[in-house]
Amino acid sequence: MTVLEVIQRSTEFLTRKGVDSPRLQVELLLAHVLKLPRLQLYLNFERPLTDPEADRLRDLVQRRGRREPLQYLVGEAAFCGRDFAVTPAGLIPRPETEGLAELAWQWLSTHRPAGAQVLDFGTGTGCLAVTLALQQPSAEITALDISAEALDLARANAARHAVAERVRFVEGEGLGALPDGLAFDLIVANPPYIPSAEIAELQPEVRDHEPRQALDGGPDGLRFIRELAGGLTRLKPGGRLLLEFADGQEDAAAAVFAGAGWVVNNITPDLSGTPRILVADAPPA
Repeated sequence: MTVLEVIQRSTEFLTRKGVDSPRLQVELLLAHVLKLPRLQLYLNFERPLTDPEADRLRDLVQRRGRREPLQYLVGEAAFCGRDFAVTPAGLIPRPETEGLAELAWQWLSTHRPAGAQVLDFGTGTGCLAVTLALQQPSAEITALDISAEALDLARANAARHAVAERVRFVEGEGLGALPDGLAFDLIVANPPYIPSAEIAELQPEVRDHEPRQALDGGPDGLRFIRELAGGLTRLKPGGRLLLEFADGQEDAAAAVFAGAGWVVNNITPDLSGTPRILVADAPPA
């Protein structure tokens, strides 16, 4: 079959499976198989696929029809204009979290332009830790995660972007896994925040394929938010914490942090206008 025929037939298949944007999904998978930019497909509509190419695409399209995420199928995802390796060991980077990264590097550049200590709590793919290391070359980044597999993925992404020597990787659950006495100028966190009972209601791509321990925030979704709020001593005087939270959690998250002695500075919306990021500061010394 030609490129155009494959696109048409595969699009029909994914449409029947209920996959969003089916033609775009097929084109991205085919571009991955053929190692071409997606728009180049339009210049090659009459090109016939070889048998290995057709077999490879068929397998990927069938897996996408079973709702495996596109990013896991092609093995990478974009974050802040850079490509990161992704596997089922870590959450797929989301556009909302790009806003968290941008707030972080803007604050560092104006308040801690040199030698900042930064913690990425629940690093996953390492997209936040690596991005901040690239944006702030003098910063020292600590990437914390409970999952050894996620940390392996984060290490690979740090090496991919040539910042591995400036990122310290720590395996363990919560702030207690960090060395005693270690305090930070900035903490960034995109922790698990989905209430346990709501995970079953998520899209199949998320519910069935992304790591549950990176999603499950306990009965009310606030388990790790409370832990971070209890870690005020991990922040240097005048330091800042930036926390991503779920839809509708802004009031609860702000109350948790205010009750633990933080100065709740702001709640920042994402690009859709939905409240998404809590900005909290350590009280001045």
